[in-house]
Amino acid sequence: MVEIRLVNLRKTFGDVVATDQVNIVLREGELSTLLGPSGCGKTTLLRLIAGFYTPDSGRIYFDDRDVTDLPPYKRNTGMCFQNYALWPHMSVYDNIAYGLKLKRINGMRYTKAAIDKRVRDALELVHLTGLEDRHIHQLSGGQQQRVALARALVVEPDVLLLDEPLSNLDAKLRVEMREEIIRIQKELRITTVYVTHDQHEALSISDKVAVMDRGYIQQFGPPRELSLIHI
Repeated sequence: MVEIRLVNLRKTFGDVVATDQVNIVLREGELSTLLGPSGCGKTTLLRLIAGFYTPDSGRIYFDDRDVTDLPPYKRNTGMCFQNYALWPHMSVYDNIAYGLKLKRINGMRYTKAAIDKRVRDALELVHLTGLEDRHIHQLSGGQQQRVALARALVVEPDVLLLDEPLSNLDAKLRVEMREEIIRIQKELRITTVYVTHDQHEALSISDKVAVMDRGYIQQFGPPRELSLIHI
């Protein structure tokens, strides 16, 4: 687990300012949500934390380590994308194992036995034990989201990043998966950054909420302390 500290972050795309003057501390072990309408800069900020974008100015720290110039694979983060980004030709097991097969610890690959144990532990964590041999097209939307979560968590990241993870689910499944994300995050106590435009979703899952508008953080604090009528 790490504390994430963003210092004077600014990111532009041409003449468009995506984020600016972002100064925020996301505490270790908490679930912090970036909330705001489309185009407010929340996904850009998430991708800056992940390392997919490089800021024009400012710094990003994981604890006291400056990760601003590090590529994504050196930040030890796990990410769930809005469209899940699962491999359709692979089984559930192979999708989850994919990152472990690429990852090295002190230059060494994981053994087959170590990969198998981690994958099966991840399957149990997301309640998919018994479905490891199925292919992605055989799963429901909620099950696919669980696979994406398991794949992000199996590499034991310091930070979990979730980009609108429930937006493709129907209302009933959104509630179910919201509860699952809360359960998993609390069980693992992993520092989590969650992006959503859904105010109710943000207030129901978060330890802290950062309300964003036009690239700036307008409010940041526990849900009960925010005034969100303008969103």
